[in-house]
Amino acid sequence: MTITGENFIAGERTKSGETFQAREAASGNTFGEQFHAATKEDVERACAAAAEAQRAYGALSLAKRAAFLRLAADKIDALGDTLTQRAMEESGLPEARLNGERGRTVGQLRLFADEVENGAWQSLRIDHADAGRTPPKPDLRLRMIPLGPVAVFGASNFPLAFSVAGGDTASAFAAGCCVVVKGHPAHPGTSELVAGAITEAVAEAGLPAGVFSLVNGTENALGEALVKDPHIAAVGFTGSRKGGLALMDHAASRPVPIPVYAEMSSVNPVTLLPARLAEAPEELAKAYVGSLSMGAGQFCTNPGIVLAIESEALDTFVAAAAKALPDVGGQTMLTTGISSAYAEGAKRLSERAGAQLVGLGEDAPGTCGRAQVYTVSADAFLADPDFQEEVFGPASLIVRCADLDQVAKVLSGMEGQLTTTLHMNDGDHEAAAKLMPVLEQLAGRIIANGWPTGVDVTHAMVHGGPFPATSDGRSTSVGTLAIERFLRPVSYQDMPEALLPEALREGATGGLRRIDGSYTVS
Repeated sequence: MTITGENFIAGERTKSGETFQAREAASGNTFGEQFHAATKEDVERACAAAAEAQRAYGALSLAKRAAFLRLAADKIDALGDTLTQRAMEESGLPEARLNGERGRTVGQLRLFADEVENGAWQSLRIDHADAGRTPPKPDLRLRMIPLGPVAVFGASNFPLAFSVAGGDTASAFAAGCCVVVKGHPAHPGTSELVAGAITEAVAEAGLPAGVFSLVNGTENALGEALVKDPHIAAVGFTGSRKGGLALMDHAASRPVPIPVYAEMSSVNPVTLLPARLAEAPEELAKAYVGSLSMGAGQFCTNPGIVLAIESEALDTFVAAAAKALPDVGGQTMLTTGISSAYAEGAKRLSERAGAQLVGLGEDAPGTCGRAQVYTVSADAFLADPDFQEEVFGPASLIVRCADLDQVAKVLSGMEGQLTTTLHMNDGDHEAAAKLMPVLEQLAGRIIANGWPTGVDVTHAMVHGGPFPATSDGRSTSVGTLAIERFLRPVSYQDMPEALLPEALREGATGGLRRIDGSYTVS
């Protein structure tokens, strides 16, 4: 597939507006094709086409919707090495990581195809009428329907799995929503390749062209225009807190406000409980340094804060981390902007009152991020809320606590998180039980004896959490539960059988239903 630098507006390649080029992640130098930034008119056409296509796509049979998702997955998978190599140039990520990410991208499309066919997400409910009740009980039938066209913003740190065909797009398509993607300017060539594959799938599946569009650009005004377009019914976003809050403001200021599902910032606190820490401080330290430096720390689940109770074992853990850090080589960060922001954030962390350097990774030139770890007392941490600020990159802070009560106090005062982790053995279960109510209120995912980097795409996964981890802590952006963000319930009262959706008619088969309060599978 040839990269042309064009936008995709409802199946049509278009050239308009200012141009920009991709940049090599390692050098920051521009290279390759001229990409055309979408104009306001392009956005309007894409959104209007999505709205026009919405009724037909939303009414598509579940089998045909699932077939489309699988076809899109096949088309993306077929791009193979062409897609991987382009993503390597634009993101600086290694080949193995990107091949794995491509597998995750197509895997979640196929998982959502299975979920669509399963049909349980429709939440079908039937409450039969009872004329003998006083007052008479009406016949009520409920199902979930697509919310409407969804605007998706590609993420910088996952050019495939959280971008053009990422989890937001896959779950919106699965819900029956048309999608307009705002491609991330850090990887425009990668975005175009994937967009071309989806566009081919739309055409081959015989769907209206407005089911999918891609608009490119470097200016924030493009995203604002997309969110404020009256045809857009919801927004999916993964990125910075600043960016997410701006989109939330735009969505709230519309004549008709819409939901924004933004995954924003998290420091993912890890607690080392005493018995486990005493058992293996060096082992834990090595795994900790590996986790915080993985992918140059550019994961939303990076372990930014570690909590432990003062002890000889904690001293050993800190010393082992200091010993491991010099072996961590500098890794190319995604963009020069991210590299600069990381350097500034790490500098602010180092200058905060009470912060003490534990160790540094290998220094490296250019846009490489240098791993670094600091330690601070819990008293100093509690006195300065800025210690909670996310530093996007391979930096982390070890918080020394006096006792378990202080651990709980620190966790209770933290902002909402995507994840929180407990390292423990059997001797720590009593202490862990005391922390669990705090942790359940703190994060969307609680991990035992692991590290937060890595998010499996499954039915039971939650990649979300209380604000500011996400804009809506009731949702997840990973896993099949993500489909619920783009659905809304409709109830049909005393509706003639001929006008009911087929799935709500008497004797309908296929899937889970709740009939008069009891669940049945037919």
